[in-house]
Amino acid sequence: MQIPIENIYYLLCYAWNKLDEKERVNVSIDDKTELLDLFAKILINASKMLLKRGIDKNYIDYTEELAGVKGKVQISQTLKSNLLFKQRTICTFDDFSANIISNRILVSTIYRLTRTKGLDKQLKNELVSLQRMLSDIEQIEITNSLFKQVKLNRNNRFYGFVMNVCQIIYESTLPSEEQGKYKFSDFTRDDKKMNQLFESFIRNFYKIEQQKYKTVKKETIKWQFDNTDKDSYQYLPQMETDITLENDEEKIIIDAKFYRETMTLNYDKERIKSANLYQLFSYLLNQQDTNLKTHNATGILLYPTIETDYNLNFKYNEHKIQIRTINLNSNWRNISSRLKEIIEVDKKAIAQV
Repeated sequence: MQIPIENIYYLLCYAWNKLDEKERVNVSIDDKTELLDLFAKILINASKMLLKRGIDKNYIDYTEELAGVKGKVQISQTLKSNLLFKQRTICTFDDFSANIISNRILVSTIYRLTRTKGLDKQLKNELVSLQRMLSDIEQIEITNSLFKQVKLNRNNRFYGFVMNVCQIIYESTLPSEEQGKYKFSDFTRDDKKMNQLFESFIRNFYKIEQQKYKTVKKETIKWQFDNTDKDSYQYLPQMETDITLENDEEKIIIDAKFYRETMTLNYDKERIKSANLYQLFSYLLNQQDTNLKTHNATGILLYPTIETDYNLNFKYNEHKIQIRTINLNSNWRNISSRLKEIIEVDKKAIAQV
């Protein structure tokens, strides 16, 4: 499944919930742009914005051996090291510096990109120039857990977008056979990662782009089994929807599935993937409670597609069950219109089922 680079960028910005930042970080994209070059362009433009407005700084605690005294003297450590007769001490002090975790991740990511095979030469030169401008900031060994240490607030929230870009670059660049070099791994070929991206994109798209449903979330659903044995109940698998849209009167449960092929073939006939249908059906039955909207809830299986669009309609009791597709190879306006159309439940089509 080939998804245009521009659409990948949209998917990521919605999934990160950083659509405003996408508009601020202007990136030119054409059909020849590679995914690696896209990430480089985004990081370059975002870094330039940070430098223009002033990179974030904060107080950093240091503990060092010094000549004399600075800040708070660590008496115990100083005595153990026999430093007093040398007129030296071990002190803890803070310093207002740009050498904070977020900036160190940024500088380390820029360096990592310059060492990645296949990067456009002009983009590499721009990254090297950025490195020089940020030369006072130390590199750091990046790990996924490091990104959780970045603290955002109202004044530095743009760093959230920058860190998202740095993290996806980190996850997509792997050490190569050549020491100190990296190779780019196209995450769009990884169905698991694309499924997570597709789900997050759909959920945040509906959070941002529609007003009909006040609540858009993941929903945990409990099995409606008689609890005759408390020990047995703990072994039941957890049910959690991908997207639940809800207002005072209506409820929609969407299960977003990313597959290279929308349907499965059975004796040369296309069929809905049975496991997906069972899962959605289970959600609808077990979420029912005393509220009327849970008995009228609509269930939608949503797939990406490149060639054929599907609009299949079924009904079970008062539950509408729909199979829908979204063409990610289309222009963005069509994708947006299609997603809005999907949650406008076609009551006429259902009535004919």
